[in-house]
Amino acid sequence: MKKSVLLLLLVSAQSLIVTAQMSADKVVGKKNKELADSIKAQDYPYILPIWGAKVTKKGFELPYSAGIGLNYLDQQSDIIIDNLSVGFNNGPKYELDEIIRFNKAISRASGVNVRPDVWLFPFLNVYAILAKAKTSTEIGAGLWVPNGSDSWKEVGSFTTKANFEATSVGFGVTPTMGVGGGWAALDMNFVWTDVSALDKPVYSFIFGPRFGKTFRFKKPQRNVAIWVGGFRLMLESKTNGNLPLSEVVDTEQFNLKIDNANANINQSQIEVDAWWNSLTAIEQKQPSNQAKYETANRALTKAGEIVGAADAAGARVESSTVQYTLDKRPKDMWNFVVGTQFQYNKHWMIRFEYGFLGSRQQIITGLQYRFGL
Repeated sequence: MKKSVLLLLLVSAQSLIVTAQMSADKVVGKKNKELADSIKAQDYPYILPIWGAKVTKKGFELPYSAGIGLNYLDQQSDIIIDNLSVGFNNGPKYELDEIIRFNKAISRASGVNVRPDVWLFPFLNVYAILAKAKTSTEIGAGLWVPNGSDSWKEVGSFTTKANFEATSVGFGVTPTMGVGGGWAALDMNFVWTDVSALDKPVYSFIFGPRFGKTFRFKKPQRNVAIWVGGFRLMLESKTNGNLPLSEVVDTEQFNLKIDNANANINQSQIEVDAWWNSLTAIEQKQPSNQAKYETANRALTKAGEIVGAADAAGARVESSTVQYTLDKRPKDMWNFVVGTQFQYNKHWMIRFEYGFLGSRQQIITGLQYRFGL
C-alpha cells in the first residue's frame, strides 16, 4: 500500500485561539479600602460594558472595555482516524478500516491570530477571531491482511508528512467572575478553519476553564496573574478531501512498494487457501472457521483492489488525484494548562500559557492593548 493512500487521511485544523485573562474584580479587604472608595467615587466614562457605571459604584474595578490582541500558538497533538475510505481519479472509494492500521498520526500547527474583543457586560467578554496558521499532519500506517486462521501480517507500510496553510475565523464568549483578585473564566469559542486540501472548512469548538489569582504591585495598575485550567478541543469528525497524487507519493519508490504489496497479498492468499484446504470437511463446516475464511478472503480482495487502483493511478502520477473520506478526533479531548499574564498598565499586557498532559502540548504567547469604548 502506498503512502498516497494515507497522506490524504488527515488534516487536523487546529484553531489558534486564546483569550485574555482578566475580569471585573470586586475590591475587598481593609488594606484595599482606599482603592475601593476611589473606584466608587469615580464617574464611569464609557458606554461599555452595560451596567459598568452601576458595578463601579459597588466597588468593582473594570478593565478597559475594548481591546485587540496579537497571539502566537504552537501546538502538537495525536489524532485518532476512523472510517477511512480512499479512491483515485474520482473513481469508487474503498473502505479501508479493516486492513489499515495506524501506528502514528500527529498534527502540528503554528501561527498567529488577531483577536478584537469588548466587554458586553461586566461579567461577559465577547470577541472575534482571525487566525493564519501553518499546519502539518504526519502519518505512519501499514496494510495488514490475513495469512492463516487467526494471524494477520503487514504487507505494506508507509509514512508521510503533509504541510498546508490554514485560515480560521470565528467568535467566542467568556463569562468571568472575580473577587479580591481571585477569578474564574469559562472561555468558549466557535471556529471554522479553511484548509486548502479539504472540500469545506472544518468546525471546531474549544472550551477553556481557567481559575487564577491576580497579585497587585505597589505601582498603580501594574499586576501579575497566574492561573491553572483546562483546554478541551472538539473537532468536526467528518472530513472529505481531494489532493493531486504527485503531492503525496515518492515517485521513485512508488512502483517498488506496489510490486511488494501485490507479491505479499498473493502469498497471503496462498497461505489462507492452504490453511482452509488443510481442514477436514467437518472443520470447514464449522461456523467459526467459515467466518475466518470469509473474513480473510474479503480482506485480501479489498487489499488487492486498493493496491490495483493505486497502481493504475501511479501509471500517470502527474495527472492523477486522490479522494478520501474519514472521521477524525483528538486522541485526548482535554489537557491541563498553566499560565501567567503581566499587566504593565491598564492599556498593555503580555501573557504566556503552556498546555501539557495527555497527547497534546501547546505554547501560547500574546500581547494585548486595551482602551475605553
